[in-house]
Formats: sequence, structure tokens, C-alpha cells
Amino acid sequence: MIIVQLSKETIKRIKERSASVGSSYSKGACLNSEAVRRKNSKPEDPWLRPPFFRDIDRIIHSKAYSRYIDKTQVFYFIDNEHITHRSIHVQLVSKIARTIGRALGYNEDLIEASALGHDIGHTPFGHTGEKYLDVLCRKHGIGGFKHNIQSVRFLDKLEECDLTLQVLDSVLCHNGEVTDCCITPERNFSWEHFDKKLADAEAGSDPSPATFEGCIVRFADTIAYLGRDLQDAIEVGLIDESLDDLPEDLRKLMNNNASYRDINGLVIDSFCRDIIETSIDTDCIAFSDDVYSLVLELKKYNYKKIYENHRLHEQDYKLELMFDTVFDHYLLDLESENSSSLIYSDLIDSEAFQRSYIESLKPPEIIRDYIAGMTNSYFESVFKKIVLPERKFRDFG
Repeated sequence: MIIVQLSKETIKRIKERSASVGSSYSKGACLNSEAVRRKNSKPEDPWLRPPFFRDIDRIIHSKAYSRYIDKTQVFYFIDNEHITHRSIHVQLVSKIARTIGRALGYNEDLIEASALGHDIGHTPFGHTGEKYLDVLCRKHGIGGFKHNIQSVRFLDKLEECDLTLQVLDSVLCHNGEVTDCCITPERNFSWEHFDKKLADAEAGSDPSPATFEGCIVRFADTIAYLGRDLQDAIEVGLIDESLDDLPEDLRKLMNNNASYRDINGLVIDSFCRDIIETSIDTDCIAFSDDVYSLVLELKKYNYKKIYENHRLHEQDYKLELMFDTVFDHYLLDLESENSSSLIYSDLIDSEAFQRSYIESLKPPEIIRDYIAGMTNSYFESVFKKIVLPERKFRDFG
């Protein structure tokens, strides 16, 4: 068997380059040496694969990450291959956040891991699916449902990823739906503090990130969806491409004559430059007051024209029925201990997931995790299997 080893000279040069990267960080950047894991295990060759870089690998090799490919962002009943799915969204967040982080001198590995993992807990059918699963979770006495908390469950409990506290904290605190003007990190890297933040988030709070890198990812999440969702809405014909009713300040951002195809790039470039200019050599990550007003204006426009558009939600009653049906079906399977049910083979008896965690859950919590992990197409296939009669081949043999 051939085992490839690096020479001592190569290792020395890699270590020197790694040290030079760390020395170029800004004050307040999260250093690789500050990484904390629950198991306190020392990874091999940290100079070759630093801890946050290793977290990137663990996330992209997780089963939950592979399911991004068929989880839609906003438009879930549209057959159009050019609209954004979660797999694209998290890459956009990563790229935007790394652009800001590189300019400001923060840890890009921590930023990338946080960005790639931040939406892993999203349900099928986006925020609408999250809304219906939230109702069902409350109905069955297990609290509400929030995708950021579910992301932590998937990465820290269901799959044995053993990620760093800093990455899990960024995932928990990524809330891009809340638009901040300025965020100052907490800089507390204890598991006791993180577990309290997680419990507070389950109770309804909106915790702040522990690191500058986490703050950047939170801003990048907002930037990534505002322009891209507008571009997607035009792509599927929900908004006219002339954008005649676009607010005047946003028209100025587009130079009054730019094509709608340019708007996403202009939003990303303008907002990133503003954060970099406003945040450099400060103790926070922030928009300027003028650009923050523009962000709020664009968000208000998107809500009116896209997220609350009745055309987008005209079939939601069917989706609500689907969630109710699937949840109730698997609850009955668990109560009757129907071991032939898919929930056993896919989740409970699967060797891919931590049995000790699953055994600690109540039946509604097991179903919560099962549904939250489904892709759009798998959720639809499960629903059809539940409600449609199974056709036999020729006879009952």
C-alpha cells in the first residue's frame, strides 16, 4: 500500500505560509487557535487543514448538505431551472461574505463554513413550509420551528459532525430576515454560553453572533437574497422587467438605465462596498445610514411585490394540507410502531444518524426532524405514497 507523506521541508513551508496568513488578520478576527469543539479533539495536521477549513469539509460531506440541491428558495411551484435553490443561495452567501471578510481581514475559513451550513435546517418549500411545520410543532407541544435552530440540530445532534462552536454559533445567529444596521460580536467562546443562546433562541430571542465572521455572514445572507429574489421574480414573470415602480433611490443605484439583469450584481457590489467602507477598523460590522435606508426600501419592495404576492401563494392551501397529512401519517406510524414505515428506514434505523439523539426525542420531534430534512421532490413523493392507492402488478400475489 502506498502512503503519500509530505517531506519535512514541505511541511515547514506550509506552516510558514499558514502563520503569515494568520498574522495578516485584523484585530478581533477569530484565530484558528481559538477554535473550540465539544469533544476537544486535536485534529491531525492543523497547519494543512485548519479547524474551520476542516469544518467546511465536514459540512459539505454531510447528508444534510447534499439535500440543498432540491430545496427551493422562494418559488416552489415553478418549473424553471434558472431560479435560485438553496444550493445556489448558500454559495452566494459564502462568496459575498468572503469578499467582505477578505477586505476587512477576517477568517475566511470560518466565514465559508458558516455560510455553507447556515440554511441546512430549511424545510422543503422554503419559508412557507417552515410556517406550516411551525404550526404543527406548536400543536403537538414541542415548541415552534425555526430553520436556524434546526440547522444546529442537524449539524450538532443528528449527524456526528463535531463542528466548532464558532461555526455553530454563526449558523444559529445568521438570521438574514432581520435587517440590522450594525452588529457588534459578543466574543464569548464557551459552550455554556452557546447552549444558553440556543435555549434563548428556542424561546423566541434573536441572538447576536459571537464573532465578526458570524456578523458578516448575517449581513451577507440579507444581501444575497434581496437582489437575487428580485431577479428571480422577473425571470418567472411575477414582476415586469421594466421595473417602472422601483423606488427612486433604487433607480439611482441602477444608474437609471441599467437592465434588470444587472440589478443583482449592482445590489451585491454596492452593499458590499458600503459595509467594507463603514466597518473597516471599527468594533462592529455595519451599513452606513444611507445604504441601510436603501436596504430597508428594497426589502419593503420585495415583500410587497414578491413574498406577499397572492400569485405566489395561491396554492398554499394545498401545501398546508400536505404538511398536515404527512405529519399525522408518521405520527400514527410511530404510535403503532409500524417498523415498515419509511420513517424507520430513512431515519430511526439508519446508521447514518446518531441513535442516542434519536432515542432522546418524542415522536413529534422525530417527525419534525424527518420532514425538515426532506427535499421538495421527496416530500411530494411521500405525500403521494400516503394518499394514493398502491397499484398491484396483475394480481394480489
